Amino acid sequence: MTRSHPTKLVCVLAALTLLVGCASSGPPSSQMAGPEPQLSVERFLQAANARDLEAMARIFGTADGPITNRTGSSVGCAARRMGSWIGLSDRCMSWQDIEVWMDTVAYILRHDEFRMRSEDRVAGRTHPTTRVGVDLKQGQREFANIPFVVVRTSSGEWLVEEIGLERITSGR
Repeated sequence: MTRSHPTKLVCVLAALTLLVGCASSGPPSSQMAGPEPQLSVERFLQAANARDLEAMARIFGTADGPITNRTGSSVGCAARRMGSWIGLSDRCMSWQDIEVWMDTVAYILRHDEFRMRSEDRVAGRTHPTTRVGVDLKQGQREFANIPFVVVRTSSGEWLVEEIGLERITSGR
């Protein structure tokens, strides 16, 4: 018995969809995030000092996953872009956009040494979220208690979601 033409078309479209979903324009997605909030912040700061932008991008994200998950193929990004218009998804970012973003953050966070100062739970969040306070020393300048908001993903890893960079950029 032979398949009907519409069935073949559905099979071909399903196969193409799978291939498009697997394509990526970003870096490899090996995991860097830690099983504890402070470890993820420590790894992020080490990656920032080394200007390892790929590692930074794998540790930076939301409860949905690292920011590298926002990259993808043209077709996949087009679907995400349309979803972002109605609030169903975030827009895709090119690896170049992420690289520039992480490079800027690395430049601001460059340091001679750092010390974890505090760790407090953030109330009112859907996913477990922690604020880690970090003291940074850049030459003769010291910045106290820079907040790193770190969120746990469904896989149990902690990603840096937000950094209080204004403490450094404003000189306070």
